[in-house]
Amino acid sequence: MTALDSRIQTDRATKAREALEEAVACREPISLEEVVSEAALQTRVDKKFLLTPQQFAALSERLGEKFKIMQIDGLRTFRYESVYFDTEDFDQYRAHRQGRRRRYKVRSRTYADTGLSMFEIKTKGLRGATVKHRIQQDLYRAGELTEDNLQFLESVLDSEYGQGVPELQPVLDSSYTRATFVNPIDSERLTCDVELEYANSKTRINGPDLIVVETKSADGRGASDRALAELGIREVSMSKYCIGVALLNPHLPANRWSRLLQQNFVPAPTLR
Repeated sequence: MTALDSRIQTDRATKAREALEEAVACREPISLEEVVSEAALQTRVDKKFLLTPQQFAALSERLGEKFKIMQIDGLRTFRYESVYFDTEDFDQYRAHRQGRRRRYKVRSRTYADTGLSMFEIKTKGLRGATVKHRIQQDLYRAGELTEDNLQFLESVLDSEYGQGVPELQPVLDSSYTRATFVNPIDSERLTCDVELEYANSKTRINGPDLIVVETKSADGRGASDRALAELGIREVSMSKYCIGVALLNPHLPANRWSRLLQQNFVPAPTLR
């Protein structure tokens, strides 16, 4: 299985995409270099929210001028493509469903607009903080577990959990369009994803016309978290990886996300 073809951009005309484009158009830009130096946040507290286009417009207005928009080569929205790896029995999916402390995600992430590709492992650190470990990789081997990737994974799992590397395989492709809002003063980021797609070797699914908003701050109490709370928008327990696996593998238990799936993803997703 390979990453979703970066040359095939989604052609869905969505209200969520329109709301996102409108929100990013008038903001002051910030470069990738500035984001890395001022708000990299490899260790952070993440919170996820699902917003309608109307809610997102209200959030954008409430964020004010403090938040800039990441811009690279004149672009403010970018297509992200990921390949997730798990065991044949989906051990890491099950670990997330059961809320185990020693859990992790292994993925390949490609930034389709720039051609940059990274191999990433996300682990859980102290007090539930997310820690991202990553190395750059060959774009044309993004769907593989190369020797370099396996060595890096072995090092991370041994350091974080004192365990070895299980036998992994690609189990899920995902892609979406993302814009990143950055608050350089408080080292805070807000990622906003639309046009979510999932695929495996048999099926491809389009997600609902909503915006997946994820706040990333040092303590989970950033300006964006406060703005969402003021709008009455509640955090959701959601992993894009786990949602994709659950949708494409209905035989797997998914009780942790059953309400979220029923309310927002079923029967809304389009299977093709």
